[in-house]
Amino acid sequence: MEWYIIHTLSGYEKKVRKLLEENIDFSSIQDQFGEILIPMENVSVIQRGERKIIERQLYPGYILIQMNVTDNSYQLVTRLPGVMGFLGSGTHPQSVTEKEMKQLLSSLEEEKVTVSSEVPYQKGESIKVVQGPFTDFTGTVEEIYPQRGKLKVMVTIFGRATKVELDFVQVKGI
Repeated sequence: MEWYIIHTLSGYEKKVRKLLEENIDFSSIQDQFGEILIPMENVSVIQRGERKIIERQLYPGYILIQMNVTDNSYQLVTRLPGVMGFLGSGTHPQSVTEKEMKQLLSSLEEEKVTVSSEVPYQKGESIKVVQGPFTDFTGTVEEIYPQRGKLKVMVTIFGRATKVELDFVQVKGI
């Protein structure tokens, strides 16, 4: 079996995987299919003032599937709602090489262990401090440290501009 990439409508990846699994289970060609993967990464985001770790798709609109391409298996996949087709030309999908797949699988393992931070702010953006000793102060983002989840913000204290280091959860955009 070889790995192939299925192009789906964006946002339909999980629905397509579920439909694939159900259709494969009820078909007479189960032996033509292997694993079905949606590449995901863990991302630290701030929602309602709290830091949360969520899973986010690395390649929105794409699913990896291990299969033998025959007329029946090709038709089973391409006739599902939400499937745009395979990566490749026409009715001949292009398989992912063994080397590329090993690299992808090893990077997926690393992604599950590490958590990347989504940076909700930009340099020069105006913010308001909502937690900590500088609550209700406003300022401008001077520097961003995504790995640490911190910002350096220029706030005015007693008429003087002062740089203050704050956590992402301590501020909100204006």
